[in-house]
Amino acid sequence: MHRLSLLRASCAIAALSPALPLFAQTSTPSGPQAYHDDRADIVVTAIIPRRQGDILSGTSVISGEQLTRELRPTIGETLARQPGVSATSFGPNASRPVLRGFQGERVRILTDGIGSFDVSNTSVDHAVAINPLTADRIEVLRGPSALLYGSSAIGGVVNVIDSRIPRRVPDEPVHIDGIATYGSAADERTVAGELEVPVAAGLVAHFDGSYTKTDDLRTGGYILAAPLRRIAAASDDEEIREDGRQRGKLPNTAAETWEVAGGFAYIGDRGNLGISVSHSENRYGVPSRFDVTDADDHDHGHDHDEEGHDHEEGHGHEDVTLNMRQTRADLRGEVAVNGGFLDSIRLRAGWATYQHQEIEPTGEVGTTFRNQSMESRLEFVQSRRGGWDGATGVQYFTRRFSADGEEKFLPKNETEQLGVFTLQSVDLGDTRLEAGARFEKSWLRSDPDADLFITGQRRSFDAFSASAGASQQIVPGWRLGLNVARTERAPSAEELFARGNHAGTQAFELGDPSFGLEKSWGVEGSLRGEGPGYSLSLSAYHNWFKGFIYDALADDSACMAANGGKPLEFPCYQYAQSDARYLGFEAEASVKLGRIGGYAVNLDGMADYVRATITGSGPAVRIPPLRLLGGVELQDDRLSWRAEVEHSFAQRRIAETETPTDGFTLVNASVSFKPFKDNSRTAISLSANNIFDVEARRHASVLKDFAPLAGRDIRVTARLSI
Repeated sequence: MHRLSLLRASCAIAALSPALPLFAQTSTPSGPQAYHDDRADIVVTAIIPRRQGDILSGTSVISGEQLTRELRPTIGETLARQPGVSATSFGPNASRPVLRGFQGERVRILTDGIGSFDVSNTSVDHAVAINPLTADRIEVLRGPSALLYGSSAIGGVVNVIDSRIPRRVPDEPVHIDGIATYGSAADERTVAGELEVPVAAGLVAHFDGSYTKTDDLRTGGYILAAPLRRIAAASDDEEIREDGRQRGKLPNTAAETWEVAGGFAYIGDRGNLGISVSHSENRYGVPSRFDVTDADDHDHGHDHDEEGHDHEEGHGHEDVTLNMRQTRADLRGEVAVNGGFLDSIRLRAGWATYQHQEIEPTGEVGTTFRNQSMESRLEFVQSRRGGWDGATGVQYFTRRFSADGEEKFLPKNETEQLGVFTLQSVDLGDTRLEAGARFEKSWLRSDPDADLFITGQRRSFDAFSASAGASQQIVPGWRLGLNVARTERAPSAEELFARGNHAGTQAFELGDPSFGLEKSWGVEGSLRGEGPGYSLSLSAYHNWFKGFIYDALADDSACMAANGGKPLEFPCYQYAQSDARYLGFEAEASVKLGRIGGYAVNLDGMADYVRATITGSGPAVRIPPLRLLGGVELQDDRLSWRAEVEHSFAQRRIAETETPTDGFTLVNASVSFKPFKDNSRTAISLSANNIFDVEARRHASVLKDFAPLAGRDIRVTARLSI
């Protein structure tokens, strides 16, 4: 048994043992019931449910009609229009959120407060094993308070909240929710449904399932970016010149996904306890990278344009298909204590086994990735005493990862983490104070691997993070806030132990097992205000890193030595540590302009920007540029119309290994109709996205020069709730 297994078991027993006999008592529960609140401004990811304006960091909550309008097959594309959020956009099937310029290991993606249990953090071509179709709402928490979910969450947390473990007893004998969507850009056909049945007093059963099938994505404009088209046009090979002229459909991007789940919960007056089990499968194509260099010009897989920027090329990575499977079990429980100091105790736990195979065009399995993970959280929520409330808890996480096959770039490894955290808040009326802290112990171990010339390594880290903040009401409805955070993050297994050719990133990745903690100071200021018919939210932040871990293009000799002297298939990228700075802002505003006939007319806008610099290296890679989005909406009780314009500026501030990214403007429009006067959750919507069919590329995508975003996409969605 692992060193923490007994601790894990004892935490679960300690939480459940006192809870069971209390379910029959009568009182008002304080925790999970709040999670089912339909008001969009309540944020439950902050441990203590808060209104958005009360949180000292940037937050976004997406639910209801907005979630239906933004819903896409991946969590990255679903959230890509939120402030401070971009997406990795590795084609239409593997797109992970990018928060404040951070991605991968520095962004935690959760389902109901527990990790996604996949390998999406190891490579941008690995999809997140969370289906947005299951979401009742999605919350994005940026800034210091996100660290309560792990020291790696310096960029932020995305929490997908579903109802697989029921939170309430339905009023109906059978409650049914369903959604069906057709999207023209990828010939997307989606259907999903769920039902909840009260089977006995307080006992509720839940079942859901979904199916999505898409063809190759149709894009707006050329497949290859302008720098690559110029190289292709100058080639003596007609086939390469033809590749440079390709437009329209993005090859090898079709997908088929299905998922089933079942759960039940006992919901009593003093608490609840429930479980769920789910299984999902996702088979999707990885966009091809056209080789636009002549055979004699190859230099370990990278070529340079006239400005000296790197270009990647295929090296047999074309037409690879990923076949992903995950089986997952979840547990959630809460008991109301209603004591003088302690209000409630919450337990959340999950376990999953994950596997995906990377299948070559011949049908042969090239590489198999396996991951087995478990995570649990035990939270003690304090009673509100005067203006003081808070929560304290313990979190345990374990992960066992392996990769076998020709593209193995990591040895078998295991990660264990134990974290203890607290959040305390004092409301003094016009002044609010908040402080949080987290201590995290991490153990990382890699097995010996003769193929990767690794003898095996063991590392352990002690990381401590803390934040303190205050907000002050300056006039009624307006608050000014300031938050200061000191954070420490342990290196990931990928950053420590990577040593091999990684086709997903087109690099030979070389980790460094001697890395120390990544440390940073952060300051964030906020201004929020609201009044009759308007709201405004501004956040500005600055992070100073010491020992920031990043991958940098290195001399081939270092990677060849690590590779046993064998030639490299891809350029050599070596993880390094240096000082770094990230700074940026996010802004949101909305105003009710008046009424036209029976419609309320609302105007809203959003802007975000991030600038990142690594000392001694220059600009950090894949940093999103300045972006503006504005929309106008006409609403009545049953019909709403919306038009919006999103402009992403060109990104010319780039690392030496990048190409510039041109700016683009997307114009979108939608209409939503609620056919039943007394049923606001049943609706039919029609939307047109990228109406003018422009060629658009996200700078945050490692594949942006080979895979543009969707072209014109007409979407029809029907949502049913009875």
